[in-house]
Amino acid sequence: MRRLVLSAMAVLVVATVALAGDLQKGIALYREAKYAEAEAELRGVGGAEASAYLAASLAKQKKYAEAEAPARAALEPNPAYAVGAAALGESLVGQSKFDEAITRLTTVIKEKSDVAYVYYWRAQAHHNKKEVARMVEDYQSFLRLAPDAPEAAAVKILLAGLR
Repeated sequence: MRRLVLSAMAVLVVATVALAGDLQKGIALYREAKYAEAEAELRGVGGAEASAYLAASLAKQKKYAEAEAPARAALEPNPAYAVGAAALGESLVGQSKFDEAITRLTTVIKEKSDVAYVYYWRAQAHHNKKEVARMVEDYQSFLRLAPDAPEAAAVKILLAGLR
């Protein structure tokens, strides 16, 4: 009888883990730009890292409002967590919450000043508010930190057009 109970408990634990998804698989899918698959894998996985990548996956699918809550959750234990901060920035800018994006991302920069995409998303917020000098400064910081980022070429063209 005891063996049967232990076996049933083991099956239940394995099934629960399988249903919850897999953090490393979700991150790998995100990095492969398979955002919908990453979202599905990361739903139900606990922890700040899972929340950050879930938020980032949602933001990349333009589900900005849905991305905001997991991004905020990801930043609770570490307000300067790069993936969570970038996802929150993208989420807020995507919802046209430019002032809040600037405030939140400025807080992150005060904690950790080498997070490239925090500058990128703050620059996007400044751009939308037509604050050109601040936008230029943030884009320059972004390029200094991530010169080979996929967005770098477009940012360089934009900055060159301002000269």
